[in-house]
Amino acid sequence: MLCGRWRSCRRRPEEPPLPAQVATPVALVPPDGGSRRPGLRALKKMVSRALSGQNPVPFPPRPACTTKCHRGQRALPMACPGCLLQGLTEDEDVRAMLRGSRLCKIRSRTWHKERLYRLQEDGLSVWFQRRIPRAPSQHIFFVQHIEAVREGHQSEGLRRFGGAFPPARCLTIAFKGRRKNLDLAAATAEEAQCWVRGLAKLRARLDAMSQRERLDQYPAGCRGGGREDPTLGTRGPSQSPWWRRGLPRRGSPVLAPWGPRAEGSTAPRPGGTPRGGVPGRHLWGEGRRPGCRGRFLSAHTWIHAYLHRADSDQDSKMSFKEIKNLLRMVNVDMNDMYAYRLFKECDHSNNERLEGAEIEEFLRRLLKRPELEEIFHRYSGEDRVLSAPELLEFLEDQGEDGVTLAHAQKLIHTYELNETAKQHELMTLDGFMMYLLSPEGAALDPAHTCVFQDMDQPLPHYFISSSHNTYLTDSQIGGLSSTEAYVRAFAQGCRCVELDCWEGPGGEPIIYHGHTLTSKILFRDVVQTVRDHAFTLSPYPVILSLENHCGLEQQAVMARHLRTILGDALVTEALGAQTPEELPSPEQLKGRVLVKGKKLPAARSEDGRILSDQEEEEEEEEEEAEAAEQRRRAKQISPELSALVVYCCATRLRTLHPNPVPPQPCQVSSLNERKAKKLIREAGNSFVRHNARQLTRVYPLGLRMNSANYSPQEMWNSGCQLVALNFQTPGYEMDLNAGRFLVNGQCGYILKPACLRQPDTTFDPECPGPPRTTLTIQVLTAQQLPKLNTEKPNSIVDPLVRVEIHGVPADCARKETNYVLNNGFNPRWGQTLQFQLRAPELVLVRFVVEDYDTTSPNDFVGQFTLPLNSLKQGYRHIHLLSKDGASLSPATLFVHIRVQRF
Repeated sequence: MLCGRWRSCRRRPEEPPLPAQVATPVALVPPDGGSRRPGLRALKKMVSRALSGQNPVPFPPRPACTTKCHRGQRALPMACPGCLLQGLTEDEDVRAMLRGSRLCKIRSRTWHKERLYRLQEDGLSVWFQRRIPRAPSQHIFFVQHIEAVREGHQSEGLRRFGGAFPPARCLTIAFKGRRKNLDLAAATAEEAQCWVRGLAKLRARLDAMSQRERLDQYPAGCRGGGREDPTLGTRGPSQSPWWRRGLPRRGSPVLAPWGPRAEGSTAPRPGGTPRGGVPGRHLWGEGRRPGCRGRFLSAHTWIHAYLHRADSDQDSKMSFKEIKNLLRMVNVDMNDMYAYRLFKECDHSNNERLEGAEIEEFLRRLLKRPELEEIFHRYSGEDRVLSAPELLEFLEDQGEDGVTLAHAQKLIHTYELNETAKQHELMTLDGFMMYLLSPEGAALDPAHTCVFQDMDQPLPHYFISSSHNTYLTDSQIGGLSSTEAYVRAFAQGCRCVELDCWEGPGGEPIIYHGHTLTSKILFRDVVQTVRDHAFTLSPYPVILSLENHCGLEQQAVMARHLRTILGDALVTEALGAQTPEELPSPEQLKGRVLVKGKKLPAARSEDGRILSDQEEEEEEEEEEAEAAEQRRRAKQISPELSALVVYCCATRLRTLHPNPVPPQPCQVSSLNERKAKKLIREAGNSFVRHNARQLTRVYPLGLRMNSANYSPQEMWNSGCQLVALNFQTPGYEMDLNAGRFLVNGQCGYILKPACLRQPDTTFDPECPGPPRTTLTIQVLTAQQLPKLNTEKPNSIVDPLVRVEIHGVPADCARKETNYVLNNGFNPRWGQTLQFQLRAPELVLVRFVVEDYDTTSPNDFVGQFTLPLNSLKQGYRHIHLLSKDGASLSPATLFVHIRVQRF
């Protein structure tokens, strides 16, 4: 957006020209007036002059948006091509959500509270009423944060506490990350269906958005011509300041929750009309001009909320004090003298206040990315625009495989924001930035985000994402057991879950951590959860690891539940030969459920007695006493349950034979982490060969009372497939697990390197051989790192970057940059870190950002972990994640990566 004063303000001579956004492509006429198409160099110069304003061209008026507002059905005064509601405003379900519904929130048997829920007009968020007023941001949840919407009693909360409400009136909104589910009951079944269908349509629309539409979806993200339309005049007093458009206004439902209102209040009523009958204003803003500044309003929409908060007196102007507060909010501690100098350079009105275009200019200078501009100008030259051949040259220097001119042209059409440049197959700095910030410009190879590996090999040839004590949401001493823990594990790609089964009341087996204070859940409910959620993310097989402590009768009940609930999905007999020489592949077992447990020997009768399959969870010196206790209270195994164990027969691995033995592919060994490490040290290659033929499950020591994890990398180095971790406990161990299974479509199966699949392999993780690869990472800059202590305005991050290599012991290393004092907004390092690697096929690279502290351990800021083989070379952005794996967008690292193999 450019206000009237912007046109009269001259750009300083030393400031490079800023590209403008053009709403409609314009034909550029050669200087000689002829009709012959100019050469590439001349074309670049003309487009560059047009974009910088040196060669003005007429801009036709922009058509009005046809999107209707549900209040009064008035058309918005501008085009919003990325609006999430575009095409959905006439949908009855979405219109009902925009009007709002009173839904009953259910937390317990006695806690049932009616609350108003209403879709915001941006289509991105849902506002809800709170009895106790809180910050506006705590009164909404975002559509993009929804993991799933379930109908009926499809959550543990509704199954336990929603009996008073018919299933047809109930729904559950499950969120990504660790946020609790939202269990709701509507007044009617149709109202519940409106929300289920409406949220599904919004989520589908969001998933289908292109990169440009995702940038456009924000209220202030509408692009225009880059100049003010002379037919529009200046902003009237009734219009919002440019940075507030799309943000909640005073009296809006986000800022004023429903409840008793003062006389004369203009807060909107549930029907959408404020007191006095004046229709509520649309959150996109009224009277907005089409002259939106493309780069700023597209790439930096996140800063609008900070501007709104920093404007303490809400007068749409920013004093120097308010500017300083803004800088602290965005995590930058700028020297007062420099900050004031920059402030005065933008204060063209000389009134000690910045407003409109002056604020935009200040922020544009603040948000500059000099390192990107330098790279861009290196390839574009003095013309300041990239042609397709120049972009192709950049891609080839990046190390992109098989790139062509057609691919470069496709990137221009995908990421370029300026229609004139796009028409002539040119890319501006804005488009270049959009490309580098997109998934195609990220460090993770986009080709590896879908299933790309061979899925037709036997199960032992894959690393399989596995969970320990899956039912727990907290520690194994007094934590809560919940079926939702299984849902969350499946949502993270887990393919092997654990069920600790104990005798329960009423003849129903229960699941909990035995002899502790953890809560109990029904075995039947867990099996239903497996049926409903096991294959939502991945179609590949799920393994149920049973730790059986039940008697014969309840074991038979377990078998009956497994058969009746899972039906044809349960594997009850071998697919081919009864004594297979190797296990089936994930592809052959798609959509199937395998049971891992003890199996009766073929010659043993029903009265035969064998040990229960409780795992070793004690110290080595206590193993003999534990075994004696197990023999004393040994239980029988039900033939009904034994019959369901087909491919995963639980056995103990006591010794490893150095010489090849007949393969026993259907036997699965379970080891605690201590015994697994001992085998790795003492029988490295033999253990690797064993794992090339059959499955091995590794689990944490029982002494980890707080459900802490061990490093899974050591076990992967030896080819262990089922490396079970406590998914409920965040930390670097779970970061490694998430990084390992990040690729191959996050399907939970990763093909092991060839050296771990060959039955006669000579690989030993303790002796991997000489270095074969050099990894060089230049850490350049970071952007918008989050503040760690938001309660202290003066608290600014002192960031440093550490790069960790996790692989065989000889490869494990960590190196870090210096710290940057008081700058979490745009710190610069320019430091190079180099690593020599001996087994690169096993390496995980972990990027960590920490807040440096001289007197105590550094504080975690963010991280990202991925396999070396999925790491792209060249200039890349690393999109940081929080401790629990949630996105920290827009926080990024900008690095240059080089991998040399020899």
